[in-house]
Amino acid sequence: MKRTLGIGLAVVLLVGVVTAIVLGQGGDTAQLQTVRGVIGSEKLAFFADQRVKDVFAKHGLEVEVDPAGSRQIATTADLDSYDFAFPSSAPAAEKIQRDRKAARTYAPFSSPMVIATFDPIVDLLAKVGVVKSGPGYPTFDVQAYLGLAAQGTRWDQLSGNTSYPARKNLLVTTTDPRDSNSAAMYLAITSFVANGGVVTSADGEARVLPAVSKLFLDQGYTQSSTEGPFEDYLSAGMGKTPLVLAYEAQFVDRVVRGDSSIRPDMKLLYPAPTVLSKHTLVPLRAAGDRVGELLTGDAELGRLAATFGFRTADPRHFDDVVKNLAVPRTIVDVVEPPAHETLERMLEAIAKQY
Repeated sequence: MKRTLGIGLAVVLLVGVVTAIVLGQGGDTAQLQTVRGVIGSEKLAFFADQRVKDVFAKHGLEVEVDPAGSRQIATTADLDSYDFAFPSSAPAAEKIQRDRKAARTYAPFSSPMVIATFDPIVDLLAKVGVVKSGPGYPTFDVQAYLGLAAQGTRWDQLSGNTSYPARKNLLVTTTDPRDSNSAAMYLAITSFVANGGVVTSADGEARVLPAVSKLFLDQGYTQSSTEGPFEDYLSAGMGKTPLVLAYEAQFVDRVVRGDSSIRPDMKLLYPAPTVLSKHTLVPLRAAGDRVGELLTGDAELGRLAATFGFRTADPRHFDDVVKNLAVPRTIVDVVEPPAHETLERMLEAIAKQY
């Protein structure tokens, strides 16, 4: 009887050891520390990727995220239940850091704002001085564009235009400035050019608002997420959206994945000047700080971010991904956006005109 009991006990212990080993090898989620963050929606696919989850799990973390607009994260989101906030712009992160008295921020990846368009539109705009040959890549001269927009120029008024004689204003399609970070970045670009530098004062705001407001209001209906007009660009083509403001990462991500919706006649123009959408993480607790450290310093996470089209803290990751793509390795003409409060006042002033 004693011998039988001893054998049974040994079997139970052996099963327990094997189970512990299997669970340990499989990354038992019960042993992971859950970290919660609120993020700009552009990064949702990155955090949902199983490869990204596996890297965090190797470091003992299970990262759960909720998407929100960057302006919403900075102004109205309840951040008390999160370990980190990760908006898609530096001005929004600046406000969060100040309000929450965070010791540091992390900027693990970024994406320049671009104009997605088509070959016939590039040719048309080159003839009127809006598209130019830049330092190794085609640029969209914002000053020249603002001159045409101020005159209310229609496409069919361009001399010799037989490829796109549309009876609508020559305007870049953007998102709604009341909701979207990309629209705020567009305002940062156009206000810089209209002001001759970063807007820093009430006088500067008053000076540029009449011109930059028209760029939004004259479009009519605009969508709240950057995915909306970019999907129109991919599916509806030149007829509906000849010029679309986008994040470079949106285009690069599609090309890297071999998406058939990217056709040979589709091209990227880089506004001169442009701004970087700096995806900036603000740690709200120690666990969030750890996520920022990993996103910035872990090579595997950097490589994965690059596959989603993001320019990473280590530029080699992005360079490796786009080595066969016609995108510049370095963007030369980059300016800083206004401070968060200045940008918000201008956005609010435009919103009141709708």
